[in-house]
Amino acid sequence: MNREALKEATRSQMPERRWQHVLGVIETAVELADRFGGDRDKAWLAALLHDYTKAWPIEKMERIIREQGLPAELLEHDKELWHAHVGAWVVRQEHGIDDEEVLDAIRYHTSGRERMTKLDKIVCLADYMEPSREYPGVERIRELAKTNLDEALVAGFDSTITFLLSKGKVIFPLTVLSRNDLIRGIRENERASLA
Repeated sequence: MNREALKEATRSQMPERRWQHVLGVIETAVELADRFGGDRDKAWLAALLHDYTKAWPIEKMERIIREQGLPAELLEHDKELWHAHVGAWVVRQEHGIDDEEVLDAIRYHTSGRERMTKLDKIVCLADYMEPSREYPGVERIRELAKTNLDEALVAGFDSTITFLLSKGKVIFPLTVLSRNDLIRGIRENERASLA
């Protein structure tokens, strides 16, 4: 499928406001890929598809999670997480996207994961800071993203965790593990630069 056809297929899955967000994530992901030496084509593709099923009915996503053997633990956590795993599965099935790096960037753009790839980080961070995003702390994330991908992403995870704590919500364990893994990596890099 060519880019324009894939864009139209993606656009058809969501309301206009969500589509504008996706366009912002694409623009931001490509900028981040250029800034930090990532693959701009993969960043474009993963950013385009990251919210493919975000607007789908919860019941449809739940059915796919159950029937396709996606991680059952998702069902015990916030429904906001579901579209990432469901979306990765759907774009493979419907559009033949088989690049595991792209699929993982879609799959983990909401939660992160330990040992995130550069593409994972780029798409996750682009989702946090695309131009239409407005929430407490987003300007700090954008500022950090000018020079340090990992520190900006930690700030993004911190904002999510702080928000969930303020609402008394359960925190998906993988998000905490992702944040901790990034912090360990930042500290190791700091120690290595001092040696």
